[in-house]
Amino acid sequence: MAETTRPNVLLVLTDQERHDLVDPGGVPVETEAIDGLAADGVRFSHAFTPISICSSARASLLTGLYPHNHGILNNVHEPDAVRTDLAETIPTFGTALREAGYRNAYVGKWHVGRTETPEDFGFDYVGGSDDHHDEHLESGFESYQRDYGVDPEAVEPRDPVYATFDDSRDLLGGTLPIPAEATRSAFNAELTLSRLEQLADAQEPFFHRVDFQGPHHPYLVPEASASLYDPDELAPWPSDAETFDGKPQVQANYRDYRGVEELDRKEWDRLRALYMGFMHHIDDQIGRILAKLDELGVAENTLVVHASDHGDFTGGHRQWNKGPMMYDDTYRIPLVVRGPGVAGEGRVCDDLVSLMDLMPTFLEAADAPVPADLDAESLWPLLGDEDSASGRDAVFGEYHGDEMGLYSQRMVRTKQYKYVFNAPDIDELYDLDADPNELQNLVDHSDYRDVRSRLRERLAEWMHETDDPIAQFTTRHLHGT
Repeated sequence: MAETTRPNVLLVLTDQERHDLVDPGGVPVETEAIDGLAADGVRFSHAFTPISICSSARASLLTGLYPHNHGILNNVHEPDAVRTDLAETIPTFGTALREAGYRNAYVGKWHVGRTETPEDFGFDYVGGSDDHHDEHLESGFESYQRDYGVDPEAVEPRDPVYATFDDSRDLLGGTLPIPAEATRSAFNAELTLSRLEQLADAQEPFFHRVDFQGPHHPYLVPEASASLYDPDELAPWPSDAETFDGKPQVQANYRDYRGVEELDRKEWDRLRALYMGFMHHIDDQIGRILAKLDELGVAENTLVVHASDHGDFTGGHRQWNKGPMMYDDTYRIPLVVRGPGVAGEGRVCDDLVSLMDLMPTFLEAADAPVPADLDAESLWPLLGDEDSASGRDAVFGEYHGDEMGLYSQRMVRTKQYKYVFNAPDIDELYDLDADPNELQNLVDHSDYRDVRSRLRERLAEWMHETDDPIAQFTTRHLHGT
């Protein structure tokens, strides 16, 4: 980075935000604050997560490593967790920034370790955790709600939508009969505002991270935002036409596993409207935080980054949540950057980039040493020069299973094509120019034989280059025709 004055950094991370929520041509949800960031900086149109599961993606963000190299392969809070905490020997940007003199603070969802906390990785933990994922962290949310006259034990959502199972139901979404100010998102914003006031007074630069728990389900949205989008006026999504023809069997199975097999069109549209309202509500909180930067006089020297750990199906491909499906619905993410050293205003960068690239980007911004042997690449060449190109011809993804057991997948995605290796089932190949919604699996199509061979070779190379532990078992398959 060319700047001599080290900037402050504000990272605003959401949980399961689809990339098309902030794409001007995507889902029609109003995100005024995020749109403002993009207008003042750079929006990456082809940003991807290395894995579509919370703990693993967040660990990759922290370390700049693929999950098979940092070891957090699935969600740490579940009983099937392969590893429950990061190894202490793995460098993280939190610790590196602290050592470089940054005052680090962390608000909201953590979910990287079952016993380790942000305090173990260089952050002052302020509060706001999700008790479901991070029960070992103090939240303070319930007392905050009571200050607004809300009894947290008595709140029941109106017009709820449930997934149905043989002997139970799972809440998917509903309207919260509480003020917008009494939500968890507003609480995390309030904690951030207070912390920024403290951080802005000192001489040393700060790094503040706020992790909102939404728009992850259940989509529990205060009335002001829940009614913004009329379910009856939502247009069908193109991927609603999914038939599962020629697709791995697990995709159809997951609808039953998630309990959404019997949801009708009206219920899906209700959930989509709530999801959109949830994101609108979070964007309002982001707007409050950005306004505080202006009020404190630190906005010009603060690098602001908005991203998400991964996306969300929200009914796309007739699926719910996430799982062993490597569609762009969950692997493509929003990424917007504004601040000192960022060239251009309102620029759209089409280069292929990864969530984990933020790790070396933060370190380079702080003039801190970047560890050797990272899987990630700094974004500064793309941020600092409007004419720069990364030279990266593909991004890669992986999946290792969750809840239902281990299930190995690997993905290579270029601008035009996506190839998915499914260890237990048929592989997938999509021509994204002809089929951007990934409905037609072309893996056995004779016209795509050369494309298939080329992508298989590229995927095999990546697996060997990054020491993927299953590379030796997949080489014969991927080198086949």
